[in-house]
Amino acid sequence: MNPHRLWAMARKEAIQLRRDTRSLVLAFLLPLALILFFGYAITFDIDDIQLGVLDQDHTQASRELAEQFESSRYFRIVRHVSRPSDIDALFGNGTLNLVLVIPPGFSRDLASTQGVSIQLLLDGADANTATIAQNYANAITSRFSESRSARSRLAAPVTAEPRIWYNETLESRNMIVPGLVAVIMSIIAAMLTSLTVAREWERGTMEQLAATPVSRLEVVLGKLLPYIAIGLVDVAVALIAGTVVFGVPFRGNLLLLLVLTLLFLVGTLGLGLFISAAVKSQVLATQVAMTATYLPALILSGFMFSIATMPLVLRLITYLVPARYYVAVTRGVLLKGVGGTALWVHAVAMVVFATVGIALAIHAFRKELA
Repeated sequence: MNPHRLWAMARKEAIQLRRDTRSLVLAFLLPLALILFFGYAITFDIDDIQLGVLDQDHTQASRELAEQFESSRYFRIVRHVSRPSDIDALFGNGTLNLVLVIPPGFSRDLASTQGVSIQLLLDGADANTATIAQNYANAITSRFSESRSARSRLAAPVTAEPRIWYNETLESRNMIVPGLVAVIMSIIAAMLTSLTVAREWERGTMEQLAATPVSRLEVVLGKLLPYIAIGLVDVAVALIAGTVVFGVPFRGNLLLLLVLTLLFLVGTLGLGLFISAAVKSQVLATQVAMTATYLPALILSGFMFSIATMPLVLRLITYLVPARYYVAVTRGVLLKGVGGTALWVHAVAMVVFATVGIALAIHAFRKELA
């Protein structure tokens, strides 16, 4: 491999890229726009649960329980229900997510040692919201019960004191934004290089390239170099946006993240170059690149859905998704501050991915015009 020919190939690709306004917009503006948009749009935090209260006791204690719900940042009392028969209609038209039913004699039973039960009715049409609302409600009622026990000087036999590591405030953005970097770069990197060889064929410049003494390896690496630089800039911008705009912590080693990011970009860019060389059409290459990267990165990387809960077949398929490993890397470095000892398996997987990506691109690229 001749370094002069390699540099000339990289310079040619950079000049060609500079003249392509659409690719420049795709390269620099789209990643930032996507991380800001998805960072604000995607959240698992629910803090405006519409609550209805059916108070059949009408005592100070029942009002205190309802106030405990409303004083939290999760619930908002929007309706005081007068009859149980009204609940079905309120759930049906979407007015309420949850109804707190306080039975008659609540205050009397609360003062006794026999205990008291309240009822929580949830709209299960949105299972995610219902599950989260149930967990919030259970926590509030437990806190209310503990405060009443403290007043009566009755200590609970067991007291749990949870301590949350890595994401102390349980903000979903701290989990989402690092994963977003992996998903967005999977899409953008493959789409950028999916246009390169196809563009040569469509513009008729492949004849000139075929006439040069540049080898296939030099062509592939030369075309990748400008996009690797762009990818590193995009990742840096996305990380800055995540830490500054969304307040995501950065606890790990920047150099380690840089090295693993470079491996991930080489593999993803190589995949896009392979697609471009195989289909020889910019439109088709873009569509294939989107299909090959977007859905796997979004669904099978562990970004949105836990891999552990997937069926066995899908869990096995996730091992072929590069974004799976890079999502673990970004979350591990940013949130947990782990080092190479904890991430070596993911690093090895991305080395394999980068090697396969380059090999596929070299195999698919042909200088012959026939």
